[in-house]
Amino acid sequence: MNKLPRSRADKALHKKDILFAAELRGIKPSEIKTELSNSSSIINRRSFLIASAGSATWLAMGGLSRFAQAAPASPFVLPALPYAVNALEPVITAYTIGFHYGKHHKAYVDDLNKLVAGTEYADMPLEKIITETSGKADKSGIFNNAAQVWNHTFYWQGMKSKGGGEPPIPLKQKIDAYFGSVDACKKELVSAAASQFGSGWAWLILDGEKLKVIKTSNADNPLTMGKKPPFTIDVWEHAYYLDYQNLRSDYVNAVLDKLINWEFIMQNAD
Repeated sequence: MNKLPRSRADKALHKKDILFAAELRGIKPSEIKTELSNSSSIINRRSFLIASAGSATWLAMGGLSRFAQAAPASPFVLPALPYAVNALEPVITAYTIGFHYGKHHKAYVDDLNKLVAGTEYADMPLEKIITETSGKADKSGIFNNAAQVWNHTFYWQGMKSKGGGEPPIPLKQKIDAYFGSVDACKKELVSAAASQFGSGWAWLILDGEKLKVIKTSNADNPLTMGKKPPFTIDVWEHAYYLDYQNLRSDYVNAVLDKLINWEFIMQNAD
């Protein structure tokens, strides 16, 4: 793994970034114990993100089945992470999650709310917005942002601290039946992720009763195909580039070996 030097990962935040992170976490700027009057004033990025994460807990979504049946929510909100921002280190650093979740995921939520305001989509569940706007060129902005909100929320749930290892026996048996082995399934996921040209996602999906691996470009997801995904890996560069640079396969292998949340997958593989 060719990760950024620690000094780069701990790069200091400047005033505007501190204030952004404070706003994201509901912390008043006056509560930040850092002198901001000097524009060169800095704070350690990782320490701030970890400290400001607090004890944020996951919204009671309980897996894909409950997530997919969520009530209409307008305006849409950025769901809490299911763990602290530093929980996935060293595989995915707090530095990366701070940008990926705190800026990219949040931007999709904010942009979606702007685009659906005053439209027929304002009171629709997220999943219905996705299926209703898929393939419609004049609704591409709404689709892209709605799908990216859904994709990212689902992606975070598929990982956990000290994940990886062997899946529960019922899931292992199902994986063995369709891929031959857990290792063979992982290899297909790595291949799909590595071969996705440009931005996109690698997915484990249910096609009827059969488990398959597919890849999608940009914001596309299996919901538009009528398929149920038990798991996904984000291969947009903002998901891994700060930690792995161009070594996308290293990032994917590390997630599968050390972070994958088999229990979450099992919930959604029935």
